[in-house]
Amino acid sequence: MRTTDDWITTPITRDLLRGALDLERTEHGLLPHRLPASARAQNNDGQLAMAESQPSGVRLALRTRATALELDTLPTKRAYVGAPPRPDGVYDLLVDGRPAGRGSVAGGNTLTIDMTTGTAGVEPGPVGTLRFTDLPEGDKDIEIWLPHNETTELVALRTDAPVEPAPDPGRRVWLHHGSSISHGSDAASPTTTWPALAASLGGVELVNLGLGGGALLDPFTARAMRDTPADLISVKIGINVVNADLMRLRAFGPAVHGFLDTIREGRPTAPLLVVSPILCPVHEDTPGPLAPDFTDGGVRFVATGDPAERASGKLTLNVIRDELSRIVSQRAADDENLYYLDGRELYGEADAADLPLPDGIHPDAATHRLIGERFAKLAFADRGAFAG
Repeated sequence: MRTTDDWITTPITRDLLRGALDLERTEHGLLPHRLPASARAQNNDGQLAMAESQPSGVRLALRTRATALELDTLPTKRAYVGAPPRPDGVYDLLVDGRPAGRGSVAGGNTLTIDMTTGTAGVEPGPVGTLRFTDLPEGDKDIEIWLPHNETTELVALRTDAPVEPAPDPGRRVWLHHGSSISHGSDAASPTTTWPALAASLGGVELVNLGLGGGALLDPFTARAMRDTPADLISVKIGINVVNADLMRLRAFGPAVHGFLDTIREGRPTAPLLVVSPILCPVHEDTPGPLAPDFTDGGVRFVATGDPAERASGKLTLNVIRDELSRIVSQRAADDENLYYLDGRELYGEADAADLPLPDGIHPDAATHRLIGERFAKLAFADRGAFAG
């Protein structure tokens, strides 16, 4: 075990991080955000505030000869009333692009959420330490991917040799926005969410704006995407609009147009891929709102709407797929870089039979891998929307 005198402490600064749109100085250190301060100032939804502070796709990127490192963090862990305890968040270590370790940080704050009442409370906890030792000798690029589903304040970075920002890899930047499925839901780790897997297979740098419960066509999210440098852009639209019962068909179409218009203000010619929802039997033909069901000792989700309400404009996934296909076809007449992908090509009926969604809504680890591999094949391959 090294003594305190052996360590070099390096300030954690913006140039050591990738995938975050903003950094907030806290009393403990730095809190990465995936929405800029201007967007956060316009948000009044606690669910979205929590989701954007969870660093899905955010990673430290270092160049160093160090063979050991420590990262002090203050995690905020979630607990749901009536549900089994959640595991600690996972950190993934990559060395020269290859998986080289995995760890978690104990302690931290605990956010307890009651989904039946919509209330929440925070119990403060201590800073914890992530350690990786026996790293390869010599110069190397190191990435530490932060837990995709656990708010993480960065407190201190210590190594046994100097570090500097990893060099720019020169890859195209892919900016993706979607729901909790894109955020990572029940993926095994931050590098195995479906967008992270697809980015690795496609050889691109990921900026993940998958926001659990927050893919609701908010104008401030569209402006954040407009202002974020990106070579490739995708938006996965639909499931949150349905399960929040947020709008009717009359409002949905113009909202999609407005969202795409805003992105195009800043990225007028970048390939822009609109992805409709993956198969979700709960909401294929039944509107929201969505509600939790704890009857079997776990959590499942059920749609509480009435299929007959489609006649009055309530949204289901099939209604949304039809509308998105229509909108993209209409716009593509004047936008040669606009594309559409039916989400059922990523996860469809046959997949639901083999890999059912455990809680009725969210894919498990194996399904994240399936979706990531299929997206890479469809989007990054020859003739795909993101073909290189």
